[in-house]
Amino acid sequence: MTKQTKAQSNDYQIPNSRIRDNSSKIIFGDAHLCSQFLHGYVNIPLLKDVQPEDIEDVSKRYLHMFTEERNSDVVKKIRIKGNDTPFYLISLIEHKSQVDYNVIMQVLRYMVYIWEDYEKEQERKHKGISKTKDFKYPPVLPIVYYDGTTDWKDGIKLKNRVYLSDIFEEYIPNFKCILVQLRDYSNKEIMEKKDELSIVMMISKLQKAADFTEVSREINSEYLEDITSKSPEYLLDIMAQIVEVLLLKINVPRKEAEEFSGKVKERHMGELFANFEAYDVQETRRLAREEVREEDIISVIRIMKEVAVSKEITKQQLMKQFGLSEQEAEEKLKANW
Repeated sequence: MTKQTKAQSNDYQIPNSRIRDNSSKIIFGDAHLCSQFLHGYVNIPLLKDVQPEDIEDVSKRYLHMFTEERNSDVVKKIRIKGNDTPFYLISLIEHKSQVDYNVIMQVLRYMVYIWEDYEKEQERKHKGISKTKDFKYPPVLPIVYYDGTTDWKDGIKLKNRVYLSDIFEEYIPNFKCILVQLRDYSNKEIMEKKDELSIVMMISKLQKAADFTEVSREINSEYLEDITSKSPEYLLDIMAQIVEVLLLKINVPRKEAEEFSGKVKERHMGELFANFEAYDVQETRRLAREEVREEDIISVIRIMKEVAVSKEITKQQLMKQFGLSEQEAEEKLKANW
């Protein structure tokens, strides 16, 4: 991986208040994983040869458009070999418990703003150029990546959001988003990609302790070992972080979570699933309340802060995992954030 690619991957640091958003933010924030996503999940031949060095994160340029509900959105500028016109990729990450069908309007706002920004940039270079017949705006590819459990049906076409669209269809600006719904892909289909992204995607699918048991039956440990043996160190760190956060979320004790995530950094990811035992959530909570130590609380706060989880979500996690009252959780955050 080039130095440029590493810089691009570390540059994307938009705050995020949702635990599950972080894995998706990482996918699109990292140029290496983003290129693998374009190759494996977007059926556009023009993008099959896009390399990490061809991807530039320009999210900060549009940061003022992001809201708390969409602060994991990213905007990429992609250079297509042999073409001087920049290609913009919008990825909108949706992780609500209920599907948001109004996402298409948010996409439209992004598209219009990108085109306006491009127009102003070109006008500064060549005044009046946007008024000429041959002036063209760059293509924008809107992608909705969704890893929720509820099926997202339709709702990715603009005309479906406009009243009487069947009558006024000719006068309504219309487009659709590419909807990549993680639940549509089996672990077998994901593993066929044979890249680091496939591992991140499978980890992102894990919602509860029982899911680990299911994955351990399906996954090929040799496959995991083969991929991670060639992975850059920083990608191993990313995967380890995702593993640790998700294990903490399903109330796996902190020491166990650290041991499991440590297997990733040591390039022994196959052992993660092979040795995982489903934990009884109620029993784990009872033991956590009985054996809670200050260092455990501080460790959880540190991990949540490192992966850009908000204070509010961290407070809820402390209350849930350690049986703290809201006031106690707030005091711990105040002292250790």
